[in-house]
Amino acid sequence: MFPEYPDLITSLKTTDGHFTRLFDQHNELDQKIQNMEDGIDMATPDEIDTLKREKLQLKDELYVILKKASDGKTSDA
Repeated sequence: MFPEYPDLITSLKTTDGHFTRLFDQHNELDQKIQNMEDGIDMATPDEIDTLKREKLQLKDELYVILKKASDGKTSDA
């Protein structure tokens, strides 16, 4: 997720608790969805779809934080 921001993700995960919580929630949902799609956990297609929407919302929130943090940095350090 967001391969263009590996260093920024690492930095935010150590300095921004909100970002870390969102990031962890996203990864947990991703694993839960994968388990459902693989038949490890039972779920209806509607339940999976709902979780995918939640995951996408988290991803959007993470991107906003990453973009804001990225734009706030100067490349002329």
